Amino acid sequence: MAALCAPALLRARTDDPGAAIADLPQLHSLQVKRGDTLVFAAAPRGPGLDRLANIKSCSKSIVALLLGTAIDRGEIPAVTATLGEIAPGLLPGDATPGAADITMEDLVTLRAGLERTSGPNYGAWVSSRNWLADALRRPMVAAPGTRMLYSTGATHILGAALAEATGQSLLSLARDRLGQPLGIEIPPWTRDPQGYYLGGNQMALRPTAMLKIATLMRDGGRFDGDRVLSRDWIAASRVPRARSPWSGLSYGYGWFLSPSGYMLARGYGGQVIAAHPDRNLAVAITSDPTRPARSEGYFGDLMRLLDGPVLRLA
Repeated sequence: MAALCAPALLRARTDDPGAAIADLPQLHSLQVKRGDTLVFAAAPRGPGLDRLANIKSCSKSIVALLLGTAIDRGEIPAVTATLGEIAPGLLPGDATPGAADITMEDLVTLRAGLERTSGPNYGAWVSSRNWLADALRRPMVAAPGTRMLYSTGATHILGAALAEATGQSLLSLARDRLGQPLGIEIPPWTRDPQGYYLGGNQMALRPTAMLKIATLMRDGGRFDGDRVLSRDWIAASRVPRARSPWSGLSYGYGWFLSPSGYMLARGYGGQVIAAHPDRNLAVAITSDPTRPARSEGYFGDLMRLLDGPVLRLA
């Protein structure tokens, strides 16, 4: 009889997000919103739902949204606009050949072609005197627009280009175009030696603010009935344009795309902003930012959480 009951007991446990996160000691918080209803919210570890959390590389997805606002407002003519057209002053005199021809689309899809500044190269990059020049002097290791090369340097170049094109700092853009309409706090974060805000890491948000961004994505750029981002940009962001060599997930305009239908912002340690438009779900996850979350490890656990207990809340 015990053997016959075991599968049912296991299914009941895996259907329960609370039980699932109890088995994930790295996880700090989980929130799930279905429609207008918060159907699950818990912070079993960490500082809680209303304290600032470092969202790490989820920042890359925020920068991608800001690119969408700049294109919608005509500050950047199109995703095909090149760095040389938008912000030629960012290019050092000894930039690697072809750097001026990198497009905004190449940068936002992490297909700039330049040698990565992330992973083992990150420490030397942020120790350099000029992060933009360092990134733009790196050799071309792939043709721009072809292979996904996960690199914070790419989104940092994009963020600086946005600042130049709009005449506003990345912090000001984030506050004006996301913070104010969503009613969320966006505090200052790391800046490079030239004063540009880091375009792909170290931004902090409250988990409750992360959930608002997830809701914005789920609802096609609308929040509380108001249009914040264009529906066309959100739709374009959901089109697969690259594929991660590590997780196997597709990548659109700054957002990972899962086979089950999620749009995901993903940050080191297991920070996640996720939207599932087809199932009317918005999800925010924070985790210990000091521990890795590899695709074959903890991030894989989070994907099983999203595709299992969370998706069954729809």
